[in-house]
Amino acid sequence: MADTPPAARFLRTTGQHATIEPDAFTEGGFVLSIGGAEQSHVNLADPSDIFYEYLRRIGHVVDLAAPWAEPITALHLGAGALTLARYIQATRPGSVQYAVELERELLDFVLQQLPLPEGTRLHPLIGDARDALAALPPELRFDVVILDIFSGPDAPEHIACTAFYCEAAAKLTPRGVLIVNVGDEPGLTLVRSQVAALRRAVADVSAFAEAGMFSGRYPGNIILTGTQGPWPEAWTAALTARGPHPAKVLSGVGLDVLSDQPD
Repeated sequence: MADTPPAARFLRTTGQHATIEPDAFTEGGFVLSIGGAEQSHVNLADPSDIFYEYLRRIGHVVDLAAPWAEPITALHLGAGALTLARYIQATRPGSVQYAVELERELLDFVLQQLPLPEGTRLHPLIGDARDALAALPPELRFDVVILDIFSGPDAPEHIACTAFYCEAAAKLTPRGVLIVNVGDEPGLTLVRSQVAALRRAVADVSAFAEAGMFSGRYPGNIILTGTQGPWPEAWTAALTARGPHPAKVLSGVGLDVLSDQPD
């Protein structure tokens, strides 16, 4: 497997190259890299197995959004290798999913090289996340909307804002949650601004991450979840127990430490 040359595709929108190659350490595993940087990991042999910690945390939130194994409706803003779409199909067969990706070549490449599990009901959409959201049929509602676009402080302004979160929240079912992965640098400038923006768009917000991330000393990912009612305290215990460890959840007044401006 280690000698197998990676499949490659040029991405015209960004001018970068995407590659997919087998993971020498995981049977059935493949790694998607863009511009030489690892971007996604997929286990075709077991799509319920999520390698990256931040994606596992998102998966745990999705687990709580509806009773176990019950089909849901899901919208993925930022498709990558469709790791979470595969996870939802594996754990909630029959779910209806939509995935938005800016790079047409990337989505075609992923679907060609890493086919989705049989029975997956996925509707791929090409375009900007906010434009695609507005173009969805008005009657469509989702149990989970997952935003996985931010990878640093230079986030797209038209997406990293309250107006966009309000538009996304309007597409939720009554039980629906809005999940935002925020990749940030030390100081957590983007995380702080997105906590403030999300709080203005939904009833309640939580932050879920490796415990040390909340010190603001390290780069990494923090998962923000917006709910349409009070944050269920039972979810805090469940997410903390599920990890990856050490895990920490901030909600309510505890989230005030992530104000719009650093201390």
